[in-house]
Amino acid sequence: MENQLEYYTETGKYRDRFDQGLPMMASYSAFRKEVYRDGALSGKVKRLIALAAGLQARCTRCIQGQTRDALAAGATKEEILETVAVAIVMGGTAVSAETWRVVKVLEELGHKVGSQL
Repeated sequence: MENQLEYYTETGKYRDRFDQGLPMMASYSAFRKEVYRDGALSGKVKRLIALAAGLQARCTRCIQGQTRDALAAGATKEEILETVAVAIVMGGTAVSAETWRVVKVLEELGHKVGSQL
């Protein structure tokens, strides 16, 4: 099974190359960075919301990156797992099918989830 963080890093290089080919993407990148700053909602809460949205969209890079970024923003493993549970309630089995990516990223970053298989 592929390493989720390596996949995220490698595919990010191609996204960055795409962005470099279109000068208007600099505005989007600046917008994206600004959105996640603390405001009425903390950056942590915004990352958890983004994780749920990424799961709904079944966006691999979103799931990988937002799990990692939520941890970096101070979210606990338990907060991340509850966020995933909310996404499953809203999106059903299609979301549930992608939860393994969250668990794999958490474990790659040293946060054991449940019993090891």
